[in-house]
Amino acid sequence: MRTNLKEKIALVTGASSGLGAQFARVLAANGALTVLAARRVERLKELRAQIESRGGAADVVPLDVTDPASIEAAVAKIEQENGPIDILVNNAGVSAVARLTEASPVDFDYLFNTNVRGAFFVAQAVARRMIGRAKEQQDFRGRIVNIASVAAFKPLSQIGVYCMTKAAVVQMTRAQALEWGRYGINVSAICPGYIRTEINAEHWHTDAGRKLLQALPRKRVGEPGDLDPVLLMLVADESQFVNGAIVAADDGLSVT
Repeated sequence: MRTNLKEKIALVTGASSGLGAQFARVLAANGALTVLAARRVERLKELRAQIESRGGAADVVPLDVTDPASIEAAVAKIEQENGPIDILVNNAGVSAVARLTEASPVDFDYLFNTNVRGAFFVAQAVARRMIGRAKEQQDFRGRIVNIASVAAFKPLSQIGVYCMTKAAVVQMTRAQALEWGRYGINVSAICPGYIRTEINAEHWHTDAGRKLLQALPRKRVGEPGDLDPVLLMLVADESQFVNGAIVAADDGLSVT
């Protein structure tokens, strides 16, 4: 699947690995100047080189989504060096394994500060600037895609606090779509199921991983590229009637 994103500037947070890196690759492959943001800048530089070797355009900006000053500095730097942001893929997120009876205040804050607070203030910083453009530019089209999870719909054992954060991201998406839609900003969310990434690749070969695999609807996990069509649909100019959408891309897990 392809769409024309030429002359678009896209920001992808959490782009140093996993789904974020794949989101950045596919946006760049479809013509967007893609800004890669994360704390691990050296990893971002490696990804930028990979994108450029394939004919795409990318830039790098350091970003810690738990730090509001870092968010403002990153967005300002992007605008100054590349131009205003048209597309935000709000992907930065973390997870932690802990039963609800064992989750500490540190665990709780770690998850909510990144997955909810961080995602909110990144979107806010970008949306404020988009709203300013919309007031001056007729038929402005901005796109914000928040990355949630199947865990927003389906509580999963031992990651209950993570599930809570992703449910909050879903409701955040709906609230943003309601308030910002009038300015031509479409806000939607992707809720992935289990996707094989470099972080969890070995897990699927363990006894626990094989057991989980057998419990999935089609006894398989997805690949990062399986989310490409959903992302491209949501960021395309042609998707102007898609706002507030919560798209499950989980191979049917959320309906089991």
